[in-house]
Amino acid sequence: MGLQAPLWRAVTVFRVAALVYATVLMLTGFRDFTRPWLGWAVLAAMIAWTAVTGVHYHDPAGRNRSWLAADLAFTLACLLASMLVVPAAKLSSGGATLPMAWVAGAVLVWALRGGRRAGGIAALIVGAADLFLRGEITSATVNGTVLLLLAGGVMGYVSRLTDDAETRLQRAVELEAATRERERLARGMHDSVLQVLALVQRRGTELGGEAAELGRLAGEQEAVLRSLVGVHVTAAVAGTADLRLLLGRYGSPLVTVATPATPVLLPAAVAAELAAAAGSALDNVATHCGSSARAWVLVEQEPDAVTVSIRDDGPGIAPGRLAEAATSGRLGVAQSIQGRVRDLGGTVAITSGPGQGTEVELRVPLPR
Repeated sequence: MGLQAPLWRAVTVFRVAALVYATVLMLTGFRDFTRPWLGWAVLAAMIAWTAVTGVHYHDPAGRNRSWLAADLAFTLACLLASMLVVPAAKLSSGGATLPMAWVAGAVLVWALRGGRRAGGIAALIVGAADLFLRGEITSATVNGTVLLLLAGGVMGYVSRLTDDAETRLQRAVELEAATRERERLARGMHDSVLQVLALVQRRGTELGGEAAELGRLAGEQEAVLRSLVGVHVTAAVAGTADLRLLLGRYGSPLVTVATPATPVLLPAAVAAELAAAAGSALDNVATHCGSSARAWVLVEQEPDAVTVSIRDDGPGIAPGRLAEAATSGRLGVAQSIQGRVRDLGGTVAITSGPGQGTEVELRVPLPR
């Protein structure tokens, strides 16, 4: 039922307690009323409405705008009915209305459903009705409106906190379930396919010749399968993705991927674009540095940004070569790497020199 369910039950309990207070006031003061029978009728309607809303608000589907509007309208009707029951002189001097504190129930449900702003609006509407009822600004109207505003503000704030807590709890549960499933698949893969591929790689290297080539291919497939074990059940949570898993599939005997031990969660679209930019950089290594060039991918997570560095041991980039490539229409670096990261609000730094290899640093700020 969610973390907000206790708050809705608390509002119902508050309304019941406020009804008890209104009943006590009715019993001690109904002899002074101009129409006591109408006062008892209003109290009976308040009791019935409290029971109806208590049952209706128990179901999250019943907490819609139509019911909240009806709740506020009924509360205002009970409050304004005091004009026909309580003597005008008593109201103008700050005397009790028929519903008294019961009117705060509508303000609380508005704040619980719509936040602090909705609670404040409901409090001002009830305060305006109370002012109209009494005919002048008194300490009773001012104090009552201020208390309603405070109650609406506090309930709206607590409602937002419970929403955030529920979202985080759901993400934690999904992450734990995905982690367990990934570990289960990893154990199964390790006990069967991965062990066979590792054996083929080791025996092929020992035998040499064509068997060595077969062993190398087996080693590459082992690395790919290990990354797929993680990608198959990504620890993605409500639109997020673990960058480590997306980059892990680029790992191979020639590409070493180093990531933090904990998940690097980013919005799914951001993680996909950042991983694609890193993949383009690795494609450039394979294309321009030769089939035997090695590359290293390093992921660093900072409090406000994520940095992915791709370094290779190739011949490096001659000065002015990137600008010349962009001028001649070859936009691999300009679009596939720099363009992607720029669209994410990040930066790309390329450090290279003849005979020194190349390092491409992709830095993307974390969303607030």
